[in-house]
Amino acid sequence: MREAQFLVVDTLAATVDELCRKFGVWKTTGALILAAWRRRQMKNQMSHLPNRMLRDIGLPESENAPGEARFFPWDVRF
Repeated sequence: MREAQFLVVDTLAATVDELCRKFGVWKTTGALILAAWRRRQMKNQMSHLPNRMLRDIGLPESENAPGEARFFPWDVRF
């Protein structure tokens, strides 16, 4: 049974050509750019974390950390 099964793999150019014919050049280009942008954003970035979270994970505090002016109930010291 295994010998009878064949994987059909198109080249990248053929796949992109098929997508362009089906959805159009601009939609395909936009989708590729969006996919690349989302892939880029999946990396772990610490720049958006407030200082309290940076302290919790053992990183140095940032001078321009966002959200430091907001009040959080868990910041209250007893």
